[in-house]
Amino acid sequence: MSMDIVVPCYNEEKVLTQFFEEVNYQMKDYEWKIIFVDDGSQDNTLNIIKKLSNEFTNIKYLSFSRNFGKEAAIYAGLQYSTGDYVILMDADMQDPPYLIPQMIDEIKKGNDIVATRRVTRKGEPFLRSFGARTFYKLINKFSDVEIVDGARDYRIMKREVVDSVLDLKEYNRFSKGIFQWVGYKTKWIEYENVARKEGESSWSFWELVKYSIEGLVSFTTAPLHIATIFGFIFSVIAFIALLYIVIRTMIFGNPVDGWPSLASIILFIGGIQLLTIGILGQYLSKIYLESKRRPVYIIREND
Repeated sequence: MSMDIVVPCYNEEKVLTQFFEEVNYQMKDYEWKIIFVDDGSQDNTLNIIKKLSNEFTNIKYLSFSRNFGKEAAIYAGLQYSTGDYVILMDADMQDPPYLIPQMIDEIKKGNDIVATRRVTRKGEPFLRSFGARTFYKLINKFSDVEIVDGARDYRIMKREVVDSVLDLKEYNRFSKGIFQWVGYKTKWIEYENVARKEGESSWSFWELVKYSIEGLVSFTTAPLHIATIFGFIFSVIAFIALLYIVIRTMIFGNPVDGWPSLASIILFIGGIQLLTIGILGQYLSKIYLESKRRPVYIIREND
């Protein structure tokens, strides 16, 4: 059986050679090739990939015209793959290559996907770890698709699974959700968090927040339902308050008082309105981007 390893890369010059050596060692008993996807790196990543490609015949690569993001790199790598099985993993060594033989053994047992999840977040900043756990709780509470806490993109998939993922051609992609949405029999392998060997993560806290919002908007309409419920509740409250004001004025007259509380109520309800408008805006922006039908990525060169 033939296997392709898809590796999205963005500014990974410090670890690429070590990564390839480790993967090459773990894959010595298999027929395989590796597909590096350079996501518009600003360092020497592409040159290192080209150098490795000249030395080894089983190395292929794609290079984007600019940075399109990891989701686009995953999509491109899967499109470019042809193997009976496809392994998806990062180059920063946080996806341990030593797990590959175990993953291959598990998929030979009849599983369609063998995926990995981190059971600890040791070494991560507290705010990032807390935010990640909160995201998984939220999306699993509201979405019909269960996304396993600590799930990584690191996995091996049969060809039919890859083809099913590629059939979903949306521009706004959230791979963790897509992998779960297509279904298939999945085996999970757990491991403890592994720190990056070199460099720093290209994901800032706010980029992770945006990515989380992307996932919530892509796989649940719950925020729209929540906005509707808020609107109904405050409409009822406003109607009750209106009745109270009319009755009070008829009985006691119209003394000028209560302006601080009135201003607070107006500001509070205004904030709720802005929140619901923002939620609607998120969904409208996704429709807007999808309607443009722009390509998910543009390849500048490939081998």
